[in-house]
Amino acid sequence: MGILDRMSRLVRANVNDMLDRAEDPEKMIDQIIRDMQTNITDARRQVAAMIAQEKELEADLKESKELAAEWGTKAQRAVDANKDDLAREALRRKRDSDENLAVYEQQHQVQTQTVTKLKQQLSALESKYQTTLSQRDALIARQRRAAATKKVVLQSSAAVSTLGDGLNASSELDRMESKIRATESEAAAYQELESESMDSQFRELDYDVDIEKELDALKSGSSVAGELPGTADSGDTASGRPSGV
Repeated sequence: MGILDRMSRLVRANVNDMLDRAEDPEKMIDQIIRDMQTNITDARRQVAAMIAQEKELEADLKESKELAAEWGTKAQRAVDANKDDLAREALRRKRDSDENLAVYEQQHQVQTQTVTKLKQQLSALESKYQTTLSQRDALIARQRRAAATKKVVLQSSAAVSTLGDGLNASSELDRMESKIRATESEAAAYQELESESMDSQFRELDYDVDIEKELDALKSGSSVAGELPGTADSGDTASGRPSGV
């Protein structure tokens, strides 16, 4: 039993939710107005029928009154003519007419009350209908404003969500830029190291050149020092001095 209740409640909930989402207030208001028009038409037809019955009862009531009065007059005439049997029959007819008159009076009273009540209800329904007609445009305008406001709010929420996504994307872009800068720095560092290595190699080459120059100078100096004695002998010979002196 509990499962059946839950299933029934679930079905009703889904159906009601579907109906709520399917309802268009503007269309519903127009449908309500059409229903009210139909109800007013039916009510007028019923009131008209009840009024017709009231008039028929009034006619029967009038006829019963006239008939009762007529039989009363005939009974009096029979009495005046010393025709008691005829007077008795006239009185019986009068009594029947009086009984019918009482029934018609009761029915007419009830019918009159019913017609009065129906007329009041019809008047209230027509008044409500006129009020609904006058409020229709205002209600539809309110519905449209509410729908527009809801749409703007939803769009604003979507914009905020999109902005948040954009901020996240911007943050990710900044992270990528930082990573690229780090890579660029690393590349520059490698280039700087490579440049320093090459400069060092060139300095070593220059150093070797200087060594060679110094070596050549030393070699040149040694040669000059070895030639000095021969130069002196040549001088002495030229001056005419003996080499042994």
